[in-house]
Amino acid sequence: MCELFIKADASQWQSRTHSLRIDGVATSIRIENHFWDTLTEIGLRDGMSVAQLITRLWHEAMDADHDLGNFTSFLRVCCARYHALIAAGDVSADIGVPIASHPAADILSRENMRRSRIVN
Repeated sequence: MCELFIKADASQWQSRTHSLRIDGVATSIRIENHFWDTLTEIGLRDGMSVAQLITRLWHEAMDADHDLGNFTSFLRVCCARYHALIAAGDVSADIGVPIASHPAADILSRENMRRSRIVN
């Protein structure tokens, strides 16, 4: 079982830093290449650069009153959920289909039902 993970491309878990501006404030984010690749794919689906996607996630999270004390963890979880939603069939694996075209409320409802079955 572990061979599947151990013999994967080692560059995927190496970290890389990107600098960007959010509301004119310079910041940098350091996460593993796998997550940068995933964020790139998510952004491309809706016609955004990684910087645009991260800025949008930041603004929407702040508008929802989320505490983003560890924003890089939030980004990693976004990436993990993206892959999980594709695996569950809730989000199309076709990167030509925008994320915004998926019914968010329905997907969140199904996701919550799956999670409650695991937790209970």
